[in-house]
Amino acid sequence: MSIPSLYDLPARLLDPQIRDLAWAIVSPPLLDGGPWAQRHPLAASRWLAQPELLADWLLRQDRDPSALHGWLASRSIRRLGLYYERLWQFALCQVPDVELLAANLPIRQAGHTLGELDLLLRDAEGVHHLELAVKFYLGLDRAEGHRHDHWLGPGSLDRLDLKLAHLREHQLPLAGAEPATALLRELTCQPVRSSFWLGGYLFRPWPSGCAQPADCNPQHLHGRWLRQAQWPDLMHSQPTAHWQPLARQRWLAPARIDAEQLWTAAGFAAWLASAPVATQPRLLVRLEADANAWVEQERLFLVGDDWPNPAQ
Repeated sequence: MSIPSLYDLPARLLDPQIRDLAWAIVSPPLLDGGPWAQRHPLAASRWLAQPELLADWLLRQDRDPSALHGWLASRSIRRLGLYYERLWQFALCQVPDVELLAANLPIRQAGHTLGELDLLLRDAEGVHHLELAVKFYLGLDRAEGHRHDHWLGPGSLDRLDLKLAHLREHQLPLAGAEPATALLRELTCQPVRSSFWLGGYLFRPWPSGCAQPADCNPQHLHGRWLRQAQWPDLMHSQPTAHWQPLARQRWLAPARIDAEQLWTAAGFAAWLASAPVATQPRLLVRLEADANAWVEQERLFLVGDDWPNPAQ
């Protein structure tokens, strides 16, 4: 379940953090169907049933983003996954018919932390423990794309099958473990159901592509990836394209870049010549000008020639 009627809204918003907030709420999940206990955090909310109410709220936030800026500034956020969680926490504190009971709730036993429950919320359908994740997976070339173990994170250590196994075997069962149930009884007398929400992007190899993973959402967000040695061939096929690296903290919503922040062709060539992808894959966006800014048309991971390399 997602909000197709609002898929284009994040690209229209001006404030970068509000764009990310909108993207977190309205973008489609990576998976659909299969044996996955997946649930949109707003599944029983008026905002999902009446998307125009959600759109109005997001547009108001864009006109005055100070509340979200203050919320994000109140805590140090270094990881993109934690930033994604904080965006969701802000939204769930504002939605009119959902009560956020707890966030990042630690579960401890005998002085040891077993894990955390990302979200505990109450809505018209009951009390829910939700695990949140945002992931960027690259499908291996010359491989069987339908296999979850053939989709790797940019650093090549994370894999889709490992993430799903961790959710199934550790994160989702945690709310039913005795240390958690004792704590949850202090917060609610209702039964707690566990599920997750997995957002992000899937990147297929250029130029051949690959099959999509099993149980993939047909509406998932996507891009391409290629090795640095292939870059001249891509540029030959797109001689007028304007590509620019995207900082990690801006990986969520479609990029919108003011003209004064636009890299020159010489600046990009110098950056590329410094071999920045030798140690870390970089996310690039292809930009085109609209009336007021340069906006993202597609995204691409540029990786080292030896990728995937788990030793990186």
